[in-house]
Amino acid sequence: MTDAQLASRPPRGLLHSPAAFLMVLAFVNWLGFASWSALLNNFAKEAAGFTGQDIGILQSVREIPGFLAFTAIILFWFMREQILAYLSLLTLGFGVAITGFYPSLGGLLITTTIMSLGFHYYETAQQSLQLQLLPKAEAPRLLGKIAGASAAAQLLAFGSIALIWRLFQPGYTIVFVVAGLLTISLTAAAWLLFPRFQGSVPQNKGFVLRKRYWLYYALTFMSGARRQIFMAFGGFLLVERFGYDVAATATLLLATYGINTFVGPMLGHLVGRVGERATIQLENISLIAVFVGYALASHGHFAGWGVFVAGALFIVDGVFFTLVLAQRTYFQKIADPADIAPTSAVAFTINHIAAVFLPVTFGLLWIRDPAIVFYIGAAVATVSLTLAFLVPRHPVPGRETMLASAVPAAAE
Repeated sequence: MTDAQLASRPPRGLLHSPAAFLMVLAFVNWLGFASWSALLNNFAKEAAGFTGQDIGILQSVREIPGFLAFTAIILFWFMREQILAYLSLLTLGFGVAITGFYPSLGGLLITTTIMSLGFHYYETAQQSLQLQLLPKAEAPRLLGKIAGASAAAQLLAFGSIALIWRLFQPGYTIVFVVAGLLTISLTAAAWLLFPRFQGSVPQNKGFVLRKRYWLYYALTFMSGARRQIFMAFGGFLLVERFGYDVAATATLLLATYGINTFVGPMLGHLVGRVGERATIQLENISLIAVFVGYALASHGHFAGWGVFVAGALFIVDGVFFTLVLAQRTYFQKIADPADIAPTSAVAFTINHIAAVFLPVTFGLLWIRDPAIVFYIGAAVATVSLTLAFLVPRHPVPGRETMLASAVPAAAE
């Protein structure tokens, strides 16, 4: 059965649709992770007494499982990507559930590692499943819908936390427990309800690093570096410099993902219409503006408006990050179909190389001047923008970059 047939079998219902399956798992994943994220900065600051250096250490440790994502290739020898996705979500839920019981640097390092193992191995498995199960012609649109489902989960998580916190002021522990158990329950339900999904092309069983994929690797590395700067320090700036509390932070995230729930599918259509090259360029231009704006806000250049400007920049970054899906569809167009699973694992590790050392290193820079961190982020986005000009307007195998010669139509 072809990928196109697998992705569109409406007569058998949504439970037999790969796109619906991927949307549900994305929803569960981001429901758990978003609940953890919404609480982390304030929990770390208020309950564990974190400094900028501590949050940098924690974020570096959080990314170690992402750096080790290439080991998923070994797990693929023993289990299908779908099973790994389920087990990963259960691990994620467990890590979230126990977080509130350990309000210390050591405790958070342990619980964050457990949570992160689940999150990152799930992300590795789902990227492989997306590119195997979704047909190339429909991938941008369907990935946009999956991004919308992810945003809806985050909208639910942040909205619920903002409302509950304003009305009842519960303890951190109970909210972490409820979020973790909900993630576990929904994963179990998905495991019971959805059938087995399998790509039409058997995957290579080994580590895959191909010279012709070099631009995809480079874009993936730069994307990971600049994303980590935002993830580790964007939200912390709001808390430390502008006094955002749990409710304010959750409300800001609520606005971000409320927008993404509707804009995500539209951005997927945009990728399909204008192509990966223009989309990746647009994403990086927006990130340069966001990082420079953060740097200026941290120095008080917006006077009394700094708190609002920083919040607006946070939302802009969260919306435009959806455009990273263009990198996935670019790879799907140039890849050997048998390379998708192993390359997804290797690329996820490449994406997290900078993430392991960058937060803790930049945590030291943060102590000196937070603006330095964000100016470096703008520089990273500039390098990524330069690389984007090497993406062909119509990438195919043999035409992976603008430096490659065009291949005959028969070879495409």
